[in-house]
Amino acid sequence: MSGICVGRVVVVTGAGRGLGRAHALAFAAEGARVVVNDLGVGLDGAPGSGSPAGRVVEEIRAAGGEAVAHGGDIATSAGAESLVGAALETYGRLDTLVNNAGFLRDRMLVNLDEDDWDAVLRVHLKGHFLPLKHAAAHWRAEAKAGRTPVARIVNTSSGAGLLGSVGQGNYSAAKAGIVGLTLVAAAELRRYGVQVNAVAPAARTRMTERTFAETMAAPGSGFDAMAPGNVSPLVVWLGSAASTGVTGRVFEAEGGRITVMEGWRPGPTVDKGERWEPAETGEAALKLLAEAEVPGAVYGA
Repeated sequence: MSGICVGRVVVVTGAGRGLGRAHALAFAAEGARVVVNDLGVGLDGAPGSGSPAGRVVEEIRAAGGEAVAHGGDIATSAGAESLVGAALETYGRLDTLVNNAGFLRDRMLVNLDEDDWDAVLRVHLKGHFLPLKHAAAHWRAEAKAGRTPVARIVNTSSGAGLLGSVGQGNYSAAKAGIVGLTLVAAAELRRYGVQVNAVAPAARTRMTERTFAETMAAPGSGFDAMAPGNVSPLVVWLGSAASTGVTGRVFEAEGGRITVMEGWRPGPTVDKGERWEPAETGEAALKLLAEAEVPGAVYGA
């Protein structure tokens, strides 16, 4: 290991299993002290048993690292504030926040209940916003006191948020919202020494191994492209001081592949210089679409 996070204090939400656990272990292996957050709920957000956060802390400590568990609900202001407080009270500082917590309640849109919509938007989008807000408030205070931090936020989007995914309208909307939040936060927080980026991972977790069981299955031998740990090196680098100058970007990470996503940007355009008639707009739009790139396919379509 290179030790690129020695001296840093890192908070990872949803770190009891899957990607979050892999991130927490990877940060610890690179010398970071880690606050491991996990509410311990099931795949659908229902209360679970045991303390997955505590088990990850034990793993980190057994390997010679430093970690502390946090079991608060980061989709509440009190829980998010206590998460930041756990880092400050335990280790005296906070350098990196990795927003990762989430669960699924998949339904086709016509069968999607309002409660299932609200629950998924709450844990993914609100669960990103509130920890980000409280961490940013701390870093802004540090910057105003003349102690400009080398702070990092890594958010977790998804290919579903970038391209859409059939049967996951709530999840896709939340993950698309996280990209928008990332772009705004990167612009607003730059002045305080905070860089904000997002990753859209593809890996085997509780959320994906059911929905994409065949694709996510572990191979009998050779490179396991869907192992969660494959995503963590990029997250660790983005969360380290070594990523200076990288902010407001979205990366896809899968197996050994890293892709910089280029997102929405202007394509073919036409300007009449005055108001269009409805029929004219149709003719113009069809000509522009013929010149434009074909968008990526929606997952499951």
